[in-house]
Amino acid sequence: MTAPDFALDALQRWMFGAVTVPRRVARASIDEILLPGPVLDASACLAIYRRSYVLRLRKCLAGQFPALRHALGDAVFDGFADAYLRDCPSDSYTLDALGRRFPGWLEATRIDRDRPPEAREDWIDFMVDLAHYERELFVLYDAPGVEEGLPAGLRWPTPDADDAALTLRPHLVLARYRHNVAWYYHEVRAARAPGFPPVAPSWAILLRRDYRTVTHPIDEAQFRFLEAVRARGNVRAALAAVAERTGRSLAAVTRAWTGEIRGPWIAAGFFVAAAPSAL
Repeated sequence: MTAPDFALDALQRWMFGAVTVPRRVARASIDEILLPGPVLDASACLAIYRRSYVLRLRKCLAGQFPALRHALGDAVFDGFADAYLRDCPSDSYTLDALGRRFPGWLEATRIDRDRPPEAREDWIDFMVDLAHYERELFVLYDAPGVEEGLPAGLRWPTPDADDAALTLRPHLVLARYRHNVAWYYHEVRAARAPGFPPVAPSWAILLRRDYRTVTHPIDEAQFRFLEAVRARGNVRAALAAVAERTGRSLAAVTRAWTGEIRGPWIAAGFFVAAAPSAL
């Protein structure tokens, strides 16, 4: 069969496969379908496109995971990227989705995956967590924003808003990690050379505000409280859940919330308020 015998869609599928999965394409079919260049034969011409395709995807991944590339070094990161692209080839019309499976792939292919969690390598935990953090930031940056207005039924709260009306803002991310990956990421982005951080659980709020992604470190108790806000639907119900879980009185829990946390968190934009008609 020669190229003119192909329907256009079949020829496009063949070309896509020849560029993205070269091992499945026989050299004879390349010479049969493609014309040689003035200097190079058909296979050599196609190889230029293959290499360019891989380099473009590798560069895209490096742009989505700059701190991980810094931590691993260019050569090791590129090796991981090439292996990932072989196992998880691009399957979207946009390269923004290229790295969506990368953190999970790093976890699934780690060399110590068959060991119990307590016997696994700390540095691999760090790399996986860092990849998760960078992916969260990347997705958050392009998430539907609230900079130009909130969905119907929601408003930005004032300091005197009822706790029963307060809930987490859309697209706020609650994250926990085994290392302080947020610190490491921002050190890299500031063009410093951070060392490997010690094993230390960390918790954070990630959100986008004024078209910028922002990370707010929090502690475990604050993280669990915000999880309760998300699960229970509003701050008042979450305070009751915290009181029940800790055995403290609701009045004591509420005093801690109003005295130390409430105002700064409202000002930071963590919450939205349901309009009175929606309560």
